[in-house]
Formats: sequence, C-alpha cells, structure tokens
Amino acid sequence: MILSNLSVPLLGLVDTAILGHLPTPTYLSAVALGSSLIAMVLWSLGFLRMGTTSLVARAFGAGERELVEALLLRSLVLAFALGLLLLLLSPLLIDVALAWMAPSAEIAPFTASYCQLRLLSAPFALANIALMGWFIGRQNTLIPLLILVFTNLLNLLLDWVLVMELQLNSDGAALATVSADICAFLLAIAIARRHLQAPASQLWQWLRSPLREYTELLQANRYLFVRTLCLLSVLTFFNAQGARMGDITLAANAIIFQLLLLTSYGLDGIAHASEALVGEARGRRNPARLRDVVITSGLWSAAIAGAMALAFLLSGNPLFRLFTDLPQVLAALEHYALWVVLLPLAALWGFWLDGVFIGAGELRYMQNAMLVCALGIFFPLWWLTQGWGNHGLWLAFSLFSLARGVSLGIGLPRLWQPQTASLD
Repeated sequence: MILSNLSVPLLGLVDTAILGHLPTPTYLSAVALGSSLIAMVLWSLGFLRMGTTSLVARAFGAGERELVEALLLRSLVLAFALGLLLLLLSPLLIDVALAWMAPSAEIAPFTASYCQLRLLSAPFALANIALMGWFIGRQNTLIPLLILVFTNLLNLLLDWVLVMELQLNSDGAALATVSADICAFLLAIAIARRHLQAPASQLWQWLRSPLREYTELLQANRYLFVRTLCLLSVLTFFNAQGARMGDITLAANAIIFQLLLLTSYGLDGIAHASEALVGEARGRRNPARLRDVVITSGLWSAAIAGAMALAFLLSGNPLFRLFTDLPQVLAALEHYALWVVLLPLAALWGFWLDGVFIGAGELRYMQNAMLVCALGIFFPLWWLTQGWGNHGLWLAFSLFSLARGVSLGIGLPRLWQPQTASLD
C-alpha cells in the first residue's frame, strides 16, 4: 500500500519537473495553481474513496460478500453522477475560483485552460477514487499499485510527448493527465469485474437499487465530506495567499507542496492499510486486533516520516534542481528549505490517525476535529503571522498539520470503548 500511494504524487511530480525546466516559470505557476484548484474539487469528493473503504472493510470483516460487491456499483454510480455534474459546472467553477485566487494576468489564462482540460476526465477520476477505495477495503493493495504504476508511466510518456516534443506546455500536461485517468479507469474496471462473483443479472439489479440506498451511502459519508471540504479550504487558501506573493513564490511553494505530497502519500499508504485492517477488526468485533493495528501503524508512520525528513535534509539543493533550473525559483526554495524538513514530522500524526478513525467509523469526531484545527488554529495563526510573509504562511500550515494529529490523539481512547460507531 505504501508503494501504491507513493506512485500517486508522481503524476504531479512529473508535471512539475518537466514544466520547471521550461524557460519561464509561467507554465509551472499556472499548473501549480490549476492543480490546487483541481485537487480542491476532486478531493472534496474524496469521501467516495474513504467512505467506500470504511464501509467495504467492515462488510468484508463481517463476511457480507453481496454487500461488498453492491457497494462498488453504488459508489461508481455516484462517482459518475458527480463527475458529470462537475463537468457541466466547470466553466462557472473555474471563473469563480480564479476571481477568488486572483493570479497574475500572465498566468490566469493558462490556469483556466489547464483546469478546463483536466475536468474533462472528472467522471473517470472520481470513479478511480471509488475503485481504489473498494480494492483497499477488500485488503487487496497489489491491484491499486499495478494500476497506479501503469498510470504514472503513461503520464510520464505523454508528458514528454505533449509538453517537450509538441510544445503544448501547460495544456499538454493537462491532456497527459486526462488520458492517464481514462486509461486507468478502463484497466481498473476490467480487473474489478473479474473479482465480482455475482451474475450480470444481480449486478444490474444492484445498479437499479432504490434511491434511498444511494442516499444512505451519501449520508454515511456526510461527515467526511465536511471534513474534506474544510481541509481543502485550508489548502486552497494557502495557495491563494502564495499566488498573491508573486509567481516566483507560487512556483517555489508548488515544489515544496509536491515534496510534501510525496511524503503524505507514503503516510497515506499506512493510513489506507489501517482503514482496511481497523475496519475488519471492527467488523469482527476484535479489540485486541484493533489495538495491534493502531500501534503498528503508528510506528511505521513515524519511521516513514522520519526517513523522508532526513532524506530532504541531506539532499538539499540537488533535490530542488530536479524540479527546476530557474535561478529565481531555486533561490526561493533555498530560503524556505526548512519547511521541507519540518512538515513531514508535523503532519505524520494526522495522516496516521486519519486512517485509524476512518476504519473505525468515527467520522463525526474526525469532522469536528478538523473544524477546530482549521478555524481555531490555521486561520488565526495566518492572521497573526501575516507580517512574516511566506514563512508565516508555512508556520500556520505546519502547526495546523500538527494540531490535526493532536486533536485525533485526544479522541483515541474512544476506540477502546464498546463499539458504538455507525456507518456515519
């Protein structure tokens, strides 16, 4: 699961590295801003993966095969419905987002074009999220790894052809990712069909399930939806503030965020495994197994974050040069390099406990903890440290990340109590 997740940010890392070696930072900045907007839109619907994993893991642990298979189909229907809605609303969403983030006049048209192209694959991207959640819930992590490796290799090839050879710049990066999303879906759905035991007639019946069953799936994830929106509001606000500090700062922040994403997906590999194993332990009502999973996943998370922080500390400038050779951006990266090292250590606790609480079904507590961290930590700290510029912005984000772990840690004893969590 760790290898599978570490392959995910390579999509963004490849885009960043290739665009960072073009003669101007304009395209890198445009994709950095556009990627954050796409992430906000898609990640706000990340409950499709988290909720699917949580529900499937507990059904899998309880031995309810038919429910496990029905959940896949219902999640895919929701994914495509939401994806098509995003596609229809994309012109309005992009205009509103750019008006709020206020990028420079130079990068705004490239950002808008990038976003419009990326959202062409929204139905497939959301379906991929649901499919990955289903595989993880069934404790099958090899298939997500193979699919994501295939996707990243295809994205790398298409990035090189479209950006470097055909010189489509930021539009080429968007088209490469769109193509990779669609191909990943076709591969994932073909593999998933081979794992379904129900006959075609039964699958069709599940697809035509009463509307209330889809409503129940949405209701079971409403806390995750609010929690994810809150998190992405922080991330988008962060990028908006960086954009107001100029294109060079925006580009430097984009590279630092890509490195944080690399760490976060490694930590999410542990978190996703925890979701499946904690959900299974809850489904079987096995508190001893639950405690073992929590402790082991915490130790692995600390080890991964420590290793990544040490690697960033030792690699220094050569690491940054993999992403760009623009002198202004390199100088900015050197100035903010401290945060590259500190962020993995601050963020690891939140990623670890996210997986534990999702698997346990303690979703309402997660929502409330995130609201407290965003409204009570990040935004007040940003307000107080505005005079520190980009350093103040990174300080607020780092303490927000640390507070996520602390707030969930306070609620950890809930898991040792008699099971009360429902599907919501």
